[in-house]
Amino acid sequence: MIKILKRLNWQEWAQIGISLIFIVTQVWLDLKLPDYMSEITRLTQTPGSNIADIWESGGYMLLCALGSLASAIIVGFFAARIAASFSQRLRSLLFSKVDSFSMEEIGRFSTASLITRSTNDVTQIQMLVTMGLQMVVKAPIMAVWAIIKISGKGMEWTTATGITVLILILVVSILMALVIPKFRKMQVLTDNINRVTMENLTGLRVVRAYNAEQYQEDKFEVANEELTATQLFTSRGMAIMMPILYLTMSGLSLAIYWIGAYLINGAQAVDKLMLFSNMVVFSAYAMQIIMAFMMVVMIFVLMPRAAVSAKRINEVLETEPTIVDGSAKEGKTGEVGEIVFNHVSFKYPGAADYVLDDVSFSVKKGETVAFIGSTGSGKSTLINLVPRFFDATGGEVLIDGLNVKEYSQEALYNKIGYVPQKAVLFKGSVSSNVGYGDNGRSEATEDDIKKAVKIAQGLDFVEKLEGQYEADIAQGGSNISGGQKQRLAIARAVCRKPEILIFDDSFSALDYKTDRMLRSELKKETSEVTSLIVAQRIGTIMDADQIIVLDEGRVVGKGTHKELLGFCEVYKEIAMSQLSEEELAI
Repeated sequence: MIKILKRLNWQEWAQIGISLIFIVTQVWLDLKLPDYMSEITRLTQTPGSNIADIWESGGYMLLCALGSLASAIIVGFFAARIAASFSQRLRSLLFSKVDSFSMEEIGRFSTASLITRSTNDVTQIQMLVTMGLQMVVKAPIMAVWAIIKISGKGMEWTTATGITVLILILVVSILMALVIPKFRKMQVLTDNINRVTMENLTGLRVVRAYNAEQYQEDKFEVANEELTATQLFTSRGMAIMMPILYLTMSGLSLAIYWIGAYLINGAQAVDKLMLFSNMVVFSAYAMQIIMAFMMVVMIFVLMPRAAVSAKRINEVLETEPTIVDGSAKEGKTGEVGEIVFNHVSFKYPGAADYVLDDVSFSVKKGETVAFIGSTGSGKSTLINLVPRFFDATGGEVLIDGLNVKEYSQEALYNKIGYVPQKAVLFKGSVSSNVGYGDNGRSEATEDDIKKAVKIAQGLDFVEKLEGQYEADIAQGGSNISGGQKQRLAIARAVCRKPEILIFDDSFSALDYKTDRMLRSELKKETSEVTSLIVAQRIGTIMDADQIIVLDEGRVVGKGTHKELLGFCEVYKEIAMSQLSEEELAI
């Protein structure tokens, strides 16, 4: 918890300092009230007292109460302000940190957990800061000050108060020992329910297609019931605590008055008024002590969950990305778009087997190189090493004669136009999706966007949309078809005017005619751009300058379509499974 609070900035610490002044003021005013009450009690019991003196003491009591109210409002204002600004910065830090993570770190935490940490966990910290500033600081000051005030006013009353406090400490300790482990568990269970919900929403079509609604509901109910049971346990623990606190408070008041009655009854007439006044004051201060303990209990309710949340947030913020940024802006060679894989091997973190083993090849500027192989042969993994979504375990990947690890990530990404297997679109318009991101150059113009859409064979549907290039695109592109999403994703990569285009099985949702026309247009308009294509269709890659055949992570063939048909059995098998002998001959 201390680690997370160290992230408070100097403005927030300054506001905390101001709040402390008003907290001390509020406690002082609250503890002055019993003194004036004692004075009023003494005046009303003393014959010949002046009514003006009683009104004066009452006026001071009123001023103290109003001053305490004003101080409480000011402290509440600063507490809310500090908590809001701190939580805002925590969310920004988390978002920025997650943005710097490689696929390895994302997989380690899981998407559902990262969402919970950025929302629910930050909210727990915000609640603690808001309540804590008003209670954690105020409670000990009030308790200590009240104890000092009542010291020497009666050993019997002091003993009763001490016993009550010990009972409270014992009860709170037992309840906390039972409840705190459950608070720790609640955040993990929140992650779990988020994961189940995300799975159901993202896979809704599959769920319906397989009539698995009941199965998903049952899975959600298990997660929901486990979280509910844990929350009920903690809520019941807290619900038991409050009546016990009020019972002890009432019991202490009764004990003070009972002891007071006993002492007054046995005292001399001259001492009765002093004892009665002390009893009134002691009762008020004792209630202040109990109230201080109630504040501490409230913090104990918030602290366990907030402590767990702080630990989870720190885990993210203190995680060092495995992809370390380089400093180079440009490559070593004069040509741009050259790619070399030099004895590259790769295995996923924690895996025993290599996905890629001793892969070597080179690509010249403007060449189109295609990768083909059976499912799981390592095609997508291979091209994901170029933009450093993962780093090679062995060997090196060079772009323009320089290891990709030596580039700054910004400079590296500015060289690349990437189209993933699953087309990703963002809520906005056609223009905002095609002209997406900062590629280090001037913002894409309207003509650049239209040209990119034309190359991607998207004119036929974009210009039929209501609003055309300003037509609304829903989150994830859910209001257009798969093929249309894929063409807009391709247009986005082309619009960057990159040195290297990477297509990770990006033509799979296109029909053969659109596929052929798109590749033809790409070849004509981006002849100086190096293209890396992962594909399953032979028809998509037949015209590539070089085809690399992968099998179980190793290169088993390298050459043109005709050359591979002559010597590579793996390629020939794939080709024969898709095309007839006549088509292959042609």
